[in-house]
Parts: sequence; C-alpha cells; structure tokens
Amino acid sequence: MVRLSFAMCFSMAIVLLRITRGQCADIIGGSKSRPHSRPFMALIFGTQLCGGTLVKPNWVLTAAHCQLGRKPSIVLGAHSKSEQESTKQNFSIMKQFPHPGFSSETTENDLMLLQLNKPAKITPAVKPLTLPRTYKDVKAGTKCLVAGWGITANGQKKPSDTLREVNVSVINRRICNDRKHYNSHPPVTMNMVCAGDKKGRKASCLGDSGGPLICKGEQRGIVSFGRKNKCGDPKYPDVYTRLTKEYLSWITRTMNSNY
Repeated sequence: MVRLSFAMCFSMAIVLLRITRGQCADIIGGSKSRPHSRPFMALIFGTQLCGGTLVKPNWVLTAAHCQLGRKPSIVLGAHSKSEQESTKQNFSIMKQFPHPGFSSETTENDLMLLQLNKPAKITPAVKPLTLPRTYKDVKAGTKCLVAGWGITANGQKKPSDTLREVNVSVINRRICNDRKHYNSHPPVTMNMVCAGDKKGRKASCLGDSGGPLICKGEQRGIVSFGRKNKCGDPKYPDVYTRLTKEYLSWITRTMNSNY
C-alpha cells in the first residue's frame, strides 16, 4: 500500500481512475490472531502504518509503495500496537531498498527490503519466515492467509490495535482483469496475485500494505493495492505482489551484498 497509502482497502485489486498509495490495508471480516502466533510479522510506523515480514534477523520485506517518512521505526514481537509487551523489540531502519523497477503508476515491482539497525533476537515471538522454495504461479482457488493491523471497516479512521488475520482465495487474473467483472486498473499482471472472497467481506484494507500473503505455509505475496473505500467488496478484490523467481533472486542479492 504506499501508493495506496500503504494501507490497502481490501478491494484493492480493482483500482479506479488511479490508485492512491496506501489506500487499503487492514483486515476485513477476519479475527484476532492468537497472540504471537505469527512471529514473522513486522509492524512498521512511518508516514503511514504498514506491515512487513521478517525474512532475516536484520531484514524486513514490505511493499515499495509504503511511505516511511523521515524517522520510521519497526516493532517485532507485537500483538498489540499500544500495550507494553515484553516480547516487543524495537528497531530503526538503517537503509531502505525499494525495488529499482517500482512504478507508482502501474504498481509493478511493489516490494522493498528494509535493513534494520541491528539483528533481531530470535525468540518464540520473533522468528523469520523462510522465503518460498517454489516459483510456480499460485493457482486460482488456493486458500491463503493475510494478516495485519489495518482498519476493519471501510471509512474507519483508527486501525486495529491487535493483529488480525483472514483467509482469502486466489482469483484467476482473467476474471480480475475483465471489465465486465472487476475492471481492474492497473491490470493484474503475472507479477501479481489477485485474491479475495466471492461473497466479499474478507480482505485486507487500509494499513495492511506490505504484509504477507501466506499460502500453504509459505509467503507467496505482499499486500499491494486495492480500491479505496471498497475493502471486502466482491467486485474489487485485493492485489498482491507475487514473489516470483526474479523477485526472490533480487531479494537474495540485495541482502547478500549489504551487511
């Protein structure tokens, strides 16, 4: 979500005239996560609220459209944003690495690596998520999970205080790009995954941008964009950056060349 205000309205997949960064990104129709059951989740405080994934002790993967501002911070091991939790670890960002091909117009290549100022201490509440070992496309109908601290209803201004999650299903790109159905713009490309619920009411929304899309235990996508004020609308599913072979190679190269 940055271009979408990093927060991705669950209906992000189908953008209207233009996708504004950070528009949609919270969890619609989901439930509270069991505290610290998603130890890879990163809470990113910047100009906008975003999510991310701890992929190495000192690296967080998120969306390039997330607006971090001048002094962003990252919290790992959090369940609640506001409560003091002994599991929390706080970090500043040493360096940002947005994908060099990121386009705010098309939202292509919407991924970014954040190098933490120090390695995280690995605990039951803070653990990296292993990057996927498969590069194959995610088949339509695949059940996936998305999590975040975003808003839980359209028009809501205050994001969730606790981590929430919801199950969504991958939707065929042809359907998402069909003007008679979802009328997606920008188009959902092979570098993206379209996911939602045919009945609606299940989605990510404002504040969930950058968080992971987890399918069969592996992160296969990153919350990217949706349509403003349409989170959970069955006509406007969310769109996620798909972790392709090329993207995974870029992630590995970037981390290995920056210590």
